[in-house]
Amino acid sequence: MFDPTDAPRIFGTPLGVDFPRALVNGVVHRLTSHGPDALARVEMFVNTSRMQARTRALFDGRTRFLPRIRLITDLARDPALHDVPLPVAPLRRRLELRQLIAALLEKEPDLAPKAAAFDLADSLADLMDEMHSEGIHPHDLHMLDVGEMSEHWARSLKFISLVEHYFDHDTLDLPDVETRQRMVVEATIAKWQSEPPQHPILIAGSTGSRGATAMLMEAVARLPQGAVILPGFDYDLPRQSWAELDNVFSAQDHPQYRFAAFLKRCELSPSDLPRWTDDPPPEPERNRLVSLALRPAPVTDQWQVEGKVFKGVEAATQNLTLIETRTPRDEALAIAVVVRRAVEDGASIALITPDRNLTRQVAAALDRWRIAPDDSAGRPLALSAPGRLLRQTAQLLCEDTSGEALLALLKHPLTHSTAGTRGDHLRWTRDLELGVLRGRYAPPTAQALTDWAKEFSEEPARAKWASWVGDTFLNQVQPGELSLTSLVRIHTDLTERIARGCATDGAGALWEQAAGQNALETVSDLAENAEFGGNMTAAAYRDLFTSVLNAGVVRDPVTAHPGVMFWGTLEARVQGADRVILAGLNDGTWPELPGPDPWLNRKMRMDAGLLLPERRIGLSAHDFQQAIATREVFLTRATRDEDSETIPSRWLNRLCNLMGGMSEAGKQALSEMRARGDHWVKFATQLDEPVQPATPAPRPSPAPPVSARPTELSVTGVTKLIRDPYAIYADKVLRLRPLEPIRQTADARIRGTVLHEVFERYVAQFDPASNPDDDTARLMTIAQEVLDEHVPWPATRILWLARIGRVADWFVNEERMRRKTAINLANEVWGEAMFDDIGFTLRAKADRIDQRPDGQLEIYDYKSGQPPSEKMQKHYDKQLLLEAVIARLGGFRDISAASVASVAYIGLTPQETKIMPLSDAEVDLVQAELLTLIRAYHSPDQGFTARRAVHKQRFDGDYDHLARFGEWDDSADPVNIRVGQ
Repeated sequence: MFDPTDAPRIFGTPLGVDFPRALVNGVVHRLTSHGPDALARVEMFVNTSRMQARTRALFDGRTRFLPRIRLITDLARDPALHDVPLPVAPLRRRLELRQLIAALLEKEPDLAPKAAAFDLADSLADLMDEMHSEGIHPHDLHMLDVGEMSEHWARSLKFISLVEHYFDHDTLDLPDVETRQRMVVEATIAKWQSEPPQHPILIAGSTGSRGATAMLMEAVARLPQGAVILPGFDYDLPRQSWAELDNVFSAQDHPQYRFAAFLKRCELSPSDLPRWTDDPPPEPERNRLVSLALRPAPVTDQWQVEGKVFKGVEAATQNLTLIETRTPRDEALAIAVVVRRAVEDGASIALITPDRNLTRQVAAALDRWRIAPDDSAGRPLALSAPGRLLRQTAQLLCEDTSGEALLALLKHPLTHSTAGTRGDHLRWTRDLELGVLRGRYAPPTAQALTDWAKEFSEEPARAKWASWVGDTFLNQVQPGELSLTSLVRIHTDLTERIARGCATDGAGALWEQAAGQNALETVSDLAENAEFGGNMTAAAYRDLFTSVLNAGVVRDPVTAHPGVMFWGTLEARVQGADRVILAGLNDGTWPELPGPDPWLNRKMRMDAGLLLPERRIGLSAHDFQQAIATREVFLTRATRDEDSETIPSRWLNRLCNLMGGMSEAGKQALSEMRARGDHWVKFATQLDEPVQPATPAPRPSPAPPVSARPTELSVTGVTKLIRDPYAIYADKVLRLRPLEPIRQTADARIRGTVLHEVFERYVAQFDPASNPDDDTARLMTIAQEVLDEHVPWPATRILWLARIGRVADWFVNEERMRRKTAINLANEVWGEAMFDDIGFTLRAKADRIDQRPDGQLEIYDYKSGQPPSEKMQKHYDKQLLLEAVIARLGGFRDISAASVASVAYIGLTPQETKIMPLSDAEVDLVQAELLTLIRAYHSPDQGFTARRAVHKQRFDGDYDHLARFGEWDDSADPVNIRVGQ
């Protein structure tokens, strides 16, 4: 296949060339004059499974022998290398490291928190993999000149010293995956040196970024019939720029650095690199432009020279579109429109981005046209239905089950998923939510579930279901430390019990479908290696399990559109698409910024021979340079994320800066790129625009039949009828009630209830002969008791007790003053007044009623907030005035009819008692106004107007959404609508 040569045999393909197709064409061309069996003797190694699949597909279609196309990692399966021990499971090694780190932290707790043991194990395992791949032993790290970093290095060395025994290959029975890969490479090279293979061996598509891979590539390049084919080689990069790539410390983020380092290793010059085929790049002018934009930092001054004389910028950018949107959602919609157009044109299109959130948004946008992309990355196992259920059940082992956690589990699609049982389960879950879970302060209990089920004695199955809920979901907390084996078993058993429901055996649909099978494999792998995990708390297990689950991927067996592909950045080398979208081009996304390294800084890494953090940026830069060289390319980014303005990707920034400053032609070309992008953004914004604007709803004033209108109201209901009649219509006529929250919070209603209870108990036990200081202490004792009974939130109890303490002295003194002029008759007393002539009943619950020596009554109401003014009471907030009407008519229980001398609000914030003196005539006037109001609403033409006179417009009412408030405002005229007449 090749002529003999003493030099390493390395080839390149230009940027933008369809690499798999060029690879196949080059092999076929070189074997044209050979026999038909020559192709079968060719052995090819590629770097990804997608590259392998496409290369095989390109060889298919003709009757001929096929070469052996393998992944580089397949070397480990070579039966001739049986002397190399099999690798240990990566999870086992991480669990072993966690135990070692946990033991170290137990001895020296100042090194790191114990909860960080697994995170440190993950990070240390990654460092071990890198050291194995690069052939670095921990002993080499002891020789580093750490200088001022001695204290930090001493801490790091304590952790690294834990793993030194894993690097002794002679005594290590179970090597790591990376260790074994390097051992396999070394054994393979040794075998080739003693018995050089005579058949063609090719390595294609790899950049040699890892030490073991670069070693293998060099060995193959020196074989009699071996060759390495490099993808995306920049033939436009001048000699001066190649020379700058020798700087290991500053050049690693350049897209061609890996090739420069590999060629230097093989003692070759970039000018010596021949092309694998004669296939021309689709956009040679763009290759030159991008090559100039991505020049190494020390030689970017070449922009001022080469940029001004650059010819062909129009041709380089005529098929290049720059889409800049305001938000990631807008970016996803714009991408979806571009994909939709490609499908309509019959062109294949690939979306390339490392941003998985963006790809999910694009997939969701494409679903409106029933376009399912071929997504190479799948979706995270942790976000699948089994993954979510497993994460939720792991949480049950750590803390008491709250109402919202229980409801989320009960409504999970895999809960009680045994065939034929799901319907009743969902019906009972709905009833349990409304009857027990909503509006509760405390977590649900088994007794509460049992009492609820007894209300449905006609359904015995419901009681069995309630018992299953109590036994399965409640009281599952695992205290202290348990072995990882026990925790995995408890977790798995609990999840299967939840999935099968009341059935006696099975696991429901938990382990079914692709996601369930993947989840079962993950759990089984964890169970198999759990013996190496030691003991841990349930919270540590939850974090460990979530970390393991996050590494899993689900690929659903769906029929994807053959022309729509979602690729990761590495798969840009596969190419083969007519159009390419490079999305998420913001710094921090593409490229992803290097994470913090807790072990070694950049200089220490370089001195040790390890990879610098910029290596990943350089690899991403090469992926970008390859992908942007395709025939038709769309570059997309969002100018804002959820928090702030974004920064354009450094490569896009360089390209735009170069074009904006090189020449007028460059500025014009950049402007046209953005104009083409704006065209697609405009299309995207039109997706959600209605074809015909919807007519805003009018301000409703429904008028139901008189027979459907309320015949009784509370005094607060009358206030609501005055301020927001529509709320009375929705509540009393439509019978709609706001749902209580699942997670009850310390709101104003609860605070008011607590304060009323505190003062009611204190007033009922008041002793005029007691000492004021003793009274204050007694008030605070009562407050503590009530808070303990009604407020389950410790921080809120402390805060509210302090607030009561601030008003305690004032309230006690005021109470002593009130007791000098009146006696306390009743607290929290119910009353009603019936008006038979109009068929209406007024109800009330008075906070407090006192009686003067002359027999007149005083009515009080405790107000935790600002009490209403006298004017507001007369016109809108008539609660106390209406209670005066009931009292004067003798409507309160065990209190005879009497005149009302005054009504008053006892305000706690601010501390004041607002007293309104009353006469019988004024009470008669309030009663007459009430009857006039009720008669008006008993008229069939009177509508219940929404938000007629709300107190504060900035607060939403319970029924504003039903009234479509927002489509109209408070200045709109109400529209009377007859309903049910």
